[in-house]
Amino acid sequence: MIIHDSIYYWEGWGGKLKLANGKCRLRIFDRRKSGEPVTILRPFIVVVSDVLESKMSVRSCAGHIATKVTNEFNIKPNRMMWVEYYPAVHYGRKNEYKIAEHYILVDFSWKEGRAMHPTWRQMNPPILDTVKTLMESTHKEQ
Repeated sequence: MIIHDSIYYWEGWGGKLKLANGKCRLRIFDRRKSGEPVTILRPFIVVVSDVLESKMSVRSCAGHIATKVTNEFNIKPNRMMWVEYYPAVHYGRKNEYKIAEHYILVDFSWKEGRAMHPTWRQMNPPILDTVKTLMESTHKEQ
């Protein structure tokens, strides 16, 4: 079940210069609220996506955004899965070429409440299927 779905703004670390500030689409799912009868080790799935009007990409600020989101939404890092979502892109003179959508799982080392040293890896079934199903539910609600 989705518990948050909106454009999320983060402040950078440049003081008055506002370096590395930006925005992204943030979706937070809490699988405990889905009615599944099983205990889930990582019930929170956080999905972030770039938005065109942002100065920064979610990939370039992954640790900073993850730190802010876990603090603001009171999510324990060891209870969440952090996912970057990139929708399909068509290109070419007649949009004849396509780069398929993809989901990237991001793992962090957490030190003193801060997400550090992100590592990116491809998602595989069955968790990929679960995330796709959750994402499809947000498209139906719009």
